[in-house]
Amino acid sequence: MNCLNINKWCSALLVVSFFVLNTSCKQNREVSVLEVDEVSSVKIKNEIERVEPMHWWVGFKNTELQLLVKHPNISGATPEISYKGVSIKKVNKADSPNYLFIDLDISKETKAGQFNIVFKFKDGNELTQTYQLKTRETPAEDFVGFDSSDAVYLITPDRFANGDTSNDIDETLNEKTINREDNYARHGGDIKGITQHLDYINDMGFTAIWPCPLLTNDMANSSYHGYAMTDFYQIDPRFGSLDDYRELADKSRARGIKLIMDQVANHCGSEHWWMKDLPFKDWLNYQENFENGGELKTSNHRRTSNQDIYASKIDKEEMTNGWFVSAMPDLNQRNPFMAKYIIQNSIWWVETVGLGGIRQDTYPYPDKAFMSEWAGSIMTEYPNFSIVGEEWSANPLLIGYWQDGANNRDGYDSNLKSPMDFAMQSSIVKALNEEETWDQGLIKMYEGLANDFYYPSPKDLMVFPDNHDMSRIFTQLKGDVANTKMTLSYILTMPRIPQIYYGTEILMNDFDKPGDHGLIRTDFPGGWDGDKVNAFTGTGLSDDEKDMQTFLKTVLNYRKNSKAIHDGKTIHFAPDNNIYVLFRTLGDETITHIMNKNNNTVELDLSKFKEIGLKGKTVKNLISGEQFVWHEGVFTLKDRGSIILTTKL
Repeated sequence: MNCLNINKWCSALLVVSFFVLNTSCKQNREVSVLEVDEVSSVKIKNEIERVEPMHWWVGFKNTELQLLVKHPNISGATPEISYKGVSIKKVNKADSPNYLFIDLDISKETKAGQFNIVFKFKDGNELTQTYQLKTRETPAEDFVGFDSSDAVYLITPDRFANGDTSNDIDETLNEKTINREDNYARHGGDIKGITQHLDYINDMGFTAIWPCPLLTNDMANSSYHGYAMTDFYQIDPRFGSLDDYRELADKSRARGIKLIMDQVANHCGSEHWWMKDLPFKDWLNYQENFENGGELKTSNHRRTSNQDIYASKIDKEEMTNGWFVSAMPDLNQRNPFMAKYIIQNSIWWVETVGLGGIRQDTYPYPDKAFMSEWAGSIMTEYPNFSIVGEEWSANPLLIGYWQDGANNRDGYDSNLKSPMDFAMQSSIVKALNEEETWDQGLIKMYEGLANDFYYPSPKDLMVFPDNHDMSRIFTQLKGDVANTKMTLSYILTMPRIPQIYYGTEILMNDFDKPGDHGLIRTDFPGGWDGDKVNAFTGTGLSDDEKDMQTFLKTVLNYRKNSKAIHDGKTIHFAPDNNIYVLFRTLGDETITHIMNKNNNTVELDLSKFKEIGLKGKTVKNLISGEQFVWHEGVFTLKDRGSIILTTKL
């Protein structure tokens, strides 16, 4: 049984809203709000089951647009368009008779407006679909991405705050319950919950937010995390609506906070609407196994095969083509229609919401030639934009390979500005957990930063103490508050883009079951009515939790306006006597970061740092507020932990 199209429009306001039911007929799918740019005599019709992208814009550098059209036996129709500036270049039939892929050219002179696409069948029947080209709201150069001046707050939306209890359960979706006692069930957090606490995020000193995926995950269980998407053009109704997402972007922007969208080019969820009728025989990797009920081949996860000059063909194939997990079908980006679909989807979201960046999941898993094309297509349209890609490796060589401008022997250029610095994260944890010896302890951190010579642009790497897929940093550091502070202060003063996971500011942990993903993504206290502890207000927090929150807030808010941290020269000194010192300097601002692992009082000889030029200058302790004049004598360190000194008084 085919789903009906539901149409609503108001000519007085020149606004059209339409909804399309997904192929399972289980839920209404909010497609878009179409704002008519100019009065037209077009008679609006929406007789096609699905057209994606649902609308587009005039004024892109790339004048090509490919429409995915899904409707029973639509391959037997010939589409026609009569609109000045829009022409059909090619009509592509799929292997399934229920798809057409229409290549359009939208000339530079094309005006925004609506037009009808008429699908004519040989028997004389016709179907009509109204399409709209919009005027772009923001000039391309004004889409400014994140950089080393930003600090990113990573949020698991289902676990942050429940701002709208009315959307907790959606009976049209497969997972129909919430249960805050179950770490893998939905808990009710949503977009409005984030929006309502933007002041908290802003006051803490964060300048960007990265929510884990917000698109529909119509999976039977564990749908809360968002990474098994079943519709790439729909906000999950349990998180809210497209309007809610735009409101989050707009209100964030008003506070100077950028919104980063978490996207997935590698895979979808097994309940994705197209899984019941795949367009092409090669739409997925190992599709034949799936369709014939054979063994589902999962990835070998040998990410080094992307760079390994000795890698076997089978290792490369199983890495790229294998499904991430059995519930996440692997998309075949070598299919040109799939490739264009993913690229256009990313651009659609950037333009629709006014994004301040994209975080791309599992970056080394898709076809790497495609990933270069994907990132390059976005950066061509938005030259000041930013993309961060996940390469989970402790090997700087692998991470550096993916950064734009890398001098790769195979000639590969990723067009990716910001890989994630898992190597530095690993080095920091080792440095603080290990006993100090010649080749252990702080030297791991020092040598980790020394690897920056390899990266094309070290300050564009994204570094972090933890994230949604690994144990909380407080857990990794065995519950040591001083070591946690040293980690955070180092990350926030080194030449990087820092990302902090929600709850790190209040020492959230997973001690009860280290590494358990559901526990790592614990509810943020105060995000639900009736919570006895409220971290947004400080009610019920322990002294250590309040102290950590204040510590992080102080450093973040200083960092927000520190040119030395954003763009300054970096000089660090090899660890000595269990102490590691790093300087950031630009103009008359110098930041001194001291990490001290000694439990007893020690003296630091300041004459060692003569080349920095601080002699006779007044410096202030960022945390305590104490000031003193820097002399080339000794500086007494009474407590284990970090000290941040600044010449900005």
